[in-house]
Amino acid sequence: MAVFTPLDEAEVDAWLARFDLGTRTDLQGIASGIENTNYFLTTTQGRFVLTLFERLRPGQLPFYLGLMHHLAAHGIPVPDPMPDRTGQTLHALKGKPAALVTRLKGRSQLQPQPAHCAQVGHWLARMHLAARNYAGTQPNLRGLAWQSRTIPEILPYLSADQRDLISAELAHQTATAASAAYASLPRSAVHADLFRDNVLFEGDTLSGVFDFYFAGVDTWLFDLAVALNDWCIHLETGAFDASRRDALMQAYLAVRPLSDAERSLLPDALRAAALRFWTSRLADYHLPRDAHLLTPHDPTHFERVLRQRLVSD
Repeated sequence: MAVFTPLDEAEVDAWLARFDLGTRTDLQGIASGIENTNYFLTTTQGRFVLTLFERLRPGQLPFYLGLMHHLAAHGIPVPDPMPDRTGQTLHALKGKPAALVTRLKGRSQLQPQPAHCAQVGHWLARMHLAARNYAGTQPNLRGLAWQSRTIPEILPYLSADQRDLISAELAHQTATAASAAYASLPRSAVHADLFRDNVLFEGDTLSGVFDFYFAGVDTWLFDLAVALNDWCIHLETGAFDASRRDALMQAYLAVRPLSDAERSLLPDALRAAALRFWTSRLADYHLPRDAHLLTPHDPTHFERVLRQRLVSD
């Protein structure tokens, strides 16, 4: 999240008048993240997050808003989109698609222990099972098709060694995705961005997961790999911390055991997750957009993660 489109209080007050949520008492821009404009909006009736969508088109947004509402209705702690007086959850503000969702309680845990990782694994398995009967369909917009278009654009900025690595891994993942084993993997709408800064804890208890705007229909194994590659690694090297990895996996498996194909393809999924985020961070770094309060993430982090997945995990 970031602030690409500045808002003033009068604009927000006029927009808020379409809801039965009271009047504004506070408005604060959120500096973290890289995709959308986000504000914390507090009213006389509650705390919310106001999002203006900078890249996603209006036709894509019902998938995300519907998924969050579906999960909330199934008892999964996620932000719930707020309808206006006409029942609509997708709106416009300052010429951009916009939505208002409930603000979750808690703080991010950026130095997780095994107990935190176990709760993330438990939440993720429950989320996958709850999403099975969500009717919305939309591909992972940062999946292989996007990577195949984007990687050629960033190759000129890379060293020869980096170009060889990213091109070889894209070829490997393209071949894996064409296999019969991959086609058999269970899938549904997935979060696809379950990083430490997208999960909140009250004390040591997971209180909610947010930022579903990279969600899409993909394999549950990919979603699990994304979480493992962030929650369970040493950030300075990208190598796994065994105690955190085992805690997340055991908690996930206690709710949803993996199929034989999933167990076989987990190493490939871990590489796929590393490739996806290396690619997107390279694109954000070398092909940036202007934004207030925006700092791109370091792309070399996921290069290190990918190299670790190739040689040791």
